[in-house]
Parts: sequence; C-alpha cells; structure tokens
Amino acid sequence: MEHVDLAILGAGAAGLFCAGSALAQGRRVVVIDHAARPAEKIRISGGGRCNFTNLAAARDRFLSGNPRFAASALSRYPAQAFVELVDHAGIAWHEKTQGQLFCDGKATQITDMLLARMRGAELWLDTTLGALRHRGDRFELQTGRGAVSAARVVVATGGKSIPKMGATGFGYDVARDFGLRCVEQRPGLVPLTFADQDLALCRPLAGVSVEARIRHNGGDFRDALLFTHRGLSGPVILQISSFWHPGEMLEIDLAPGIDAAAELKRLRGQAGRVLLGTALGHWLPQRLADAVVTEAGLAGKRLADQANPALERLGARINRWQLRPVGTEGYRTAEVTLGGIDTRDLDARTMQARNVPGLYFIGECVDVTGWLGGYNFQWAWASAHAAGTALGSA
Repeated sequence: MEHVDLAILGAGAAGLFCAGSALAQGRRVVVIDHAARPAEKIRISGGGRCNFTNLAAARDRFLSGNPRFAASALSRYPAQAFVELVDHAGIAWHEKTQGQLFCDGKATQITDMLLARMRGAELWLDTTLGALRHRGDRFELQTGRGAVSAARVVVATGGKSIPKMGATGFGYDVARDFGLRCVEQRPGLVPLTFADQDLALCRPLAGVSVEARIRHNGGDFRDALLFTHRGLSGPVILQISSFWHPGEMLEIDLAPGIDAAAELKRLRGQAGRVLLGTALGHWLPQRLADAVVTEAGLAGKRLADQANPALERLGARINRWQLRPVGTEGYRTAEVTLGGIDTRDLDARTMQARNVPGLYFIGECVDVTGWLGGYNFQWAWASAHAAGTALGSA
C-alpha cells in the first residue's frame, strides 16, 4: 500500500492548483486522475485560449443554495491574484468584454504553469479511482495502481458536464458515502432546445446571430443569441440557461434598447413604401427580419399598409418574443454542472467537510456555479487555494 500525506482526486484546474498550494516541506502529495492528460477543460476552454478568470468575479456572479458561501474563498484569492501568477509565468493575455481574460497564446500555457507550480507533487494519470473509506485517522483509496493510504483527501473530480472528456459523478458519490448532502444536479451554461412549432423558425435561421436581452428568475443578460438546428445558443442563452427551469417560459428582446413598434410607426410616416422586412432589417439581421414578417403573414407588405395594431403586434414579437424551451442539450455540451455538494456541509474557509475531518471538496463538484466568462475557473482557483493553504499550514 502506498502511503501519502495528501491525495488529490482529479487533475483538473482545481486539483492541480490545490496541489501547488498544499505543498509543504517533507510531505508527499499525489494527484490522481483516470484521464490520460491533465486539465482537459483548460485545453478546450475559450476556443483554445482559456478564459482563465474574470476581473468582475464576486459572489453575486455565482449561483448556489447559499449565495454567501463563495464569498470567503473569492475574497481571499481574487482574480488579480491569479493574474499576478500568470504574469510571473510570462504568459501574455488580453481582456475581452465584461472583464474576461484570455491567453494570447494557447490554453495549455495555463496547464504548464500549474504543473510547474506543483513540482514536487506526484501526478498519477491513467489511474482509475475506486472506493474511498475512512480507516481510523486515515483514508484508504482503491486505485488502478493499488491501494493508497492518505492522511487527507481533496475531492476535485468536477461535475458531469462533457462526459466524452471523462466527466462523472464520482465526487457526489464520495460525498454521499460520507453522509454529506447533495443538491440536485443539472446542466448549466448550455444551449436550449425547442419543440417543432418553434423550430420551424429556428432551423431555417441556423447560424444567424443577433444581440438579445433576456431577463429571467433574477438573471439579466444582454449578449449574442445564436439560432441553431435544435434551438438557441450563444452567450446570452448559455447565461440564462443556468436560471431557467424545465417548463418555464422565456421572454426574449431581439432588439434591446429599441422600441420596435414605435420605430415602425415613425418609419411609416417617413418611408411608407418600404417593405416591412426591409424596415426590420435596420435592427435585425435580414434573414431574421424576413423570417419574422413571414411568420406574421406580412411578407411583401409595405409599412404604409399597416395599421397601428399590426405594427404593435410585430413590435411585441421582436421586443417580447415568448417561447417555452422543451429542454437543454444536456451534459454533452454543458460547460458546467449546476448543483452539487451542499455547502451547508462544508467549511467556507477551508472547504473541509464539517463532519469528516481531513476530507475536502473543491471546484465544480461543490454547489457553486459561476456565470459564463471565466467565473468558474476563478472559483476553481479560489476554492483550491482555500483548501490548499489550509492543508499546507496544517
């Protein structure tokens, strides 16, 4: 049996960062993962450039059964702390909209930085994880390389999103085995799918993008919306998907900041001979404008021929488009998993299980989920730092 001081389960963003934070002189730290390569989500994130944090990361950008839980870790390891780490590693980066930070080069630079930071710890890849049991004052873990005895264990195995990359519910199983509660999980930051009557509009528009605003269940986002063959995607849809629940109606403003009905009436007085589709093309992509007037039975009609009620109905269709998703594309394309290990059973300062000394949970497997745009990586760094520093000084 292998004897270690700390076993970290999962070689993703949180697991690798925790290893670097927990290193201490004379201690044996091992990071174990069933994947062949570490940090695959880092590699594919941000179109291969890794949206590694967000300068606006604060607790109000995270969803949780306890919205205040994340505040402790986030305040003690803010986004700027990780930026300093990136700068020290000589990694060039740039800021996009809304505080999102990306590498100028490849996302694997971040992985390389994390691996260098944890130098001195062992990394066991291609190693299956089995049962974890508490034996006296130590933990015993079954792995593909045999049994491991550890004084402390950190679970950083992530959630269920993107199973083709090896994502599983292992962390939730461990939590339940040790008596911790779990909040029901569901896909987050995921495209929405629709029934046939709504797909009749979406399918012909697949590939068309438009700026839209959606407010729902406390979420309020204005960003790009993308029509797909299965429904709707794009940043604004991914964001609101974390706030939407099955069966609920969504209302979408396809021309935020514009009163479409009022503008149509104004244009009617100035250029009544203009076709409705052409008029709508001032604010909408032309394919979308044509589809909207066709759906309304007004294709080929001029502005001058429309009374106020008709223009108001058309305006409502643009500013207050109502539709009911039938579901999401699921964990296959979800960027994160909502729900997870109940924060009531974890210490917010150390991420240790309240009733199981020596057992810690960090990252995505915890019931803390960030908005789109680097927030979930910042939660990985912050929660890993909280556990790692607690372990390093213990």
